[in-house]
Amino acid sequence: MQLSVFSGSRSELGEAHGRAHAALITHSLEVYDRLFHDFVGIGWAEARRTAERFLPMIERGFPEILDEMAGIARGAGLDLEDILTLNCRSEISLTQASGGCTAFSVNRDGTQWLAQNWDWRSDQLHNVVALELHPEGAPALVSVGEAGMVAKIGMNARGVGVCLNAIRSRTCGEGLPIHVALRKILEAEDVNQAIRVASHDRVCSPAHFLIASGDGRATGFEVHPGLPGVLEPRGGAVTHTNHLYAETATCQVEDFPRPDSRLRLARIDRLLHDRLPLGATIDAARLFAILSDHDNAPFSICRHFNPDQPAEERMETLFAVVMDLTARRLTLRHGKPCESEDTLEVQLDAG
Repeated sequence: MQLSVFSGSRSELGEAHGRAHAALITHSLEVYDRLFHDFVGIGWAEARRTAERFLPMIERGFPEILDEMAGIARGAGLDLEDILTLNCRSEISLTQASGGCTAFSVNRDGTQWLAQNWDWRSDQLHNVVALELHPEGAPALVSVGEAGMVAKIGMNARGVGVCLNAIRSRTCGEGLPIHVALRKILEAEDVNQAIRVASHDRVCSPAHFLIASGDGRATGFEVHPGLPGVLEPRGGAVTHTNHLYAETATCQVEDFPRPDSRLRLARIDRLLHDRLPLGATIDAARLFAILSDHDNAPFSICRHFNPDQPAEERMETLFAVVMDLTARRLTLRHGKPCESEDTLEVQLDAG
């Protein structure tokens, strides 16, 4: 996978993104047109109308990002409403659809690590992009996600990083859409500013954000329109899959996880305990080996094609990412970490 590097104003960043990945963005729209039909029974036109309700929330919480969305639309030859809908896809579809992502942070020997698999529909595999952005007035950042979207999983030059776990829930209220909130986190000057996105700006639909920084801090936030659930490290680690378990969140939000979410959480906890005890030396290869685990396949941490699932619900691991936040280094394996030879490493200069 190649890294796309863009710099400039919001408008310039967006237009460069849109031009460079126009074909992939158009394909992403086709993928989500099918997904919205499969999971919530609506077409693209109705999804665009649904996305309009989130526009005032973005205008209040992060208005600058709308210039970048407009630039993406211009560069790709699409309407702003198409790009808005793509960036609100979680709020539109996660009443019924949830991925199978497994994420964790671990601190060992003075180094803060973040890692995760991103599991989603296989028809989105080739629409994954890695972006290195240098926005005017904000830290440089790297985001790995879907073409046409303003952010997903990544880190910035200040050593702030974030991972994402989808949560299936019917809750949707006031706050920033998930992917817009992730971008605001990635522009944070420090970890406290990143945490304010979860605790102050709030997020309009449930998700888990695992926020960490190169100075050794890591906290999980089960975000939603209310006060987020907070997960502090245990044994130097925070782990999460696709269900809520912080009492502050579970008493406010009802979620509908698939049965394998709790199995994967127990498995990642066991792997970290057994393979990365306190005092252990860690490198990216050891963390990718954990993300390649196939226990309880086909519902394992590393997720492969499962013909027994309905076609619209087949989720596979589309990429794995390991971040050394202390060194500001991100390593990506595009595809399943157990078999991928498509590896990209990005190093940011400390800001």
